[in-house]
Amino acid sequence: MGKVNTNDPFQDEVEIEKASGESLAAEEGGAEGKDSEVEEARDPVKELAEAQEEIADLRDRMLRAAAENENFKKRMERERSMSLKYAGEQIFREMLPVVDNLERAIELGESGGDNAGQNLQSFLEGVKLTLKNLVSTLEKFEVKPIESLGGPFDPQHQEALTMEKSDAVPANHVVNEFEKGYFYKDRLLRPAKVVVSSGN
Repeated sequence: MGKVNTNDPFQDEVEIEKASGESLAAEEGGAEGKDSEVEEARDPVKELAEAQEEIADLRDRMLRAAAENENFKKRMERERSMSLKYAGEQIFREMLPVVDNLERAIELGESGGDNAGQNLQSFLEGVKLTLKNLVSTLEKFEVKPIESLGGPFDPQHQEALTMEKSDAVPANHVVNEFEKGYFYKDRLLRPAKVVVSSGN
C-alpha cells in the first residue's frame, strides 16, 4: 500500500480507494482458491458410485413393498372367499340339535307296541320341544316371525289369499294365517299368507 499524501485530499482518496481495491481483490482471489480446492477435493466417480448404490437400495425397497402389497391382497382375497364359502357354518351347527330331536321323535313314533297312546303323547311333546328349539335358534340369528292375526292387513308384509266374513274381526284385518311370515333383521324374509276379514 502506497503512501497517502496528506497535503492533497483528493489524492488521498484515490490512494485509499486503490489500497482497498487491492485488498478486496486479494480476498476474492483467496476465496476462489478455496472454492477450487473444494472442487478438486470432490471425486465424481465416488459420488456416482454412491448415487447408484442409493438408487439400487431404493429400488430394492420399492420392489419389496410392491411384493408385500401383492401378497396382502392375495391373502385378503383368500380369506374373503373362505368366509363366503363357510358363511352358514354357525347357522347349520345350531340347527343340528333340531335334526337330532326330530330323528328321535320319528323313532319314538315308529316304535308302536302296546304303549302306542303314550308314545304318541311323547312324540307330540318331543315335536313341540324341537319346534321351540328351532324358533330359539332362528331368533338367535335375528329371524323373527311377523305377528299377523287380528292386526290390520299390510300388503308390504302380508299376502292375502282370500277374504272371509267375520263378526269378531273388523274389515281389512287378518282373520287367519296359513303361513307365517318372517323378518331377517330389518329385511322381509318371507311374507305371511293370510285370510283377510271383509267384515259382516
